[in-house]
Amino acid sequence: MAVNTSPESPLPVGEVSRLIGGWIDRLGAVWVEGQITQLSRRPGAGVVFLTLRDPSYDISVSVTAYRQVFDTVADVVSEGARVVVLAKPEWYAPRGQLSLRATEIRPVGVGELLARLEMLKKSLAAEGLFAPERKKALPFLPQLIGLVCGRASAAERDVLENARHRWPAVRFEVRNVPVQGVHAVPQVVQAVKELDEMDDVDVIIVARGGGSVEDLLPFSDEQLVRAVASCRTPVVSAIGHEPDNPLLDHVADLRASTPTDAAKKVVPDVGEEYERVRLLRDRARRCVEAFVEREERGLAHALTRPSIEDPHRMIDERADHVASLLDRGRRCLGHLLDRAESELTHTHARVVALSPAATMKRGYAVLQKADGHVVRDPGEVTADEALRARVAEGEFSVRVEARIDTGTDAGTGAGTDTRSDARTDA
Repeated sequence: MAVNTSPESPLPVGEVSRLIGGWIDRLGAVWVEGQITQLSRRPGAGVVFLTLRDPSYDISVSVTAYRQVFDTVADVVSEGARVVVLAKPEWYAPRGQLSLRATEIRPVGVGELLARLEMLKKSLAAEGLFAPERKKALPFLPQLIGLVCGRASAAERDVLENARHRWPAVRFEVRNVPVQGVHAVPQVVQAVKELDEMDDVDVIIVARGGGSVEDLLPFSDEQLVRAVASCRTPVVSAIGHEPDNPLLDHVADLRASTPTDAAKKVVPDVGEEYERVRLLRDRARRCVEAFVEREERGLAHALTRPSIEDPHRMIDERADHVASLLDRGRRCLGHLLDRAESELTHTHARVVALSPAATMKRGYAVLQKADGHVVRDPGEVTADEALRARVAEGEFSVRVEARIDTGTDAGTGAGTDTRSDARTDA
């Protein structure tokens, strides 16, 4: 389709439309699935006009079919039905409009719908969207509940009346949306997202009454399932009755069998809570009374013990024992001191008797050289050497005048006596 154009040589609208039509005419037939939102069967007309809509993405396309093609399914197909169409794209040049020319129309049966839902369920489960660990716990007493339901529906009435009957102070933020048909999915998704973005909403309930499989299809839509899975607010699914089980039930944080059951599970009963508080208060009172009684019995038993009745008796007994031990200790210590004193006296007497001072008092003297060395042998001194003599009452200096040697012959056994004559200097 590439053509050379410029501001000076533009293409007319008709030429552009013709070129687009020529390109579309080269396209082949394609099988298309959708939901019929508009159906026009004019009397006497040979063409039936349909509008197919994709409920997940809110996209529509026009379809035309010859009457004989549509008559084969006219008894089972109506507005809202899901169909599969074999059609070829066509371009209507005068209006610049794209449409599909249907050559075969097949209704989508319940069995086929259920098979597709089962495949979608397995696919979403494999991604972990239905995993129990993803479920969020509901608050005990929600202050504001978001409710997504049909306008003036029985589901809305059941939820509001039962919730307010159980807890009159509960508040609701209601979003009325279509709950079946082609507009249901996008509007339900939008309502859920709006409520999830509100910080005051504590829990969201998506409610709808019973219906056929086709009526409940919007609540098994993949787009809605993923939107609920991404919510940070807990979501409760209350779709249809007990046997109904759309995919929303699996991804929601809590499944309620009916809208009434959803109200009971989300909102506590004020009467039951009052009764529970009363029972807990009575139980606490009984526990405290039993504890006090048990402690009183223990205290009374303790007061009857001898140590509590006469607490000073044990002290008096211990005081007598301590006094006895103290007296015994003093006697033992006195004996030890007396013995030690006697031993010290005897030892002192022996020391005094054996001391050099006692010897010197008997007239002996000790001679010391200048360096303090005691003279024990006459050979240790020389003539004219100064010595110091210590006696009992003091000391004085002496000087060696000469050495006197006396000895005995070795053969006769006579010894040699060596003596020194000393002269006193002072």
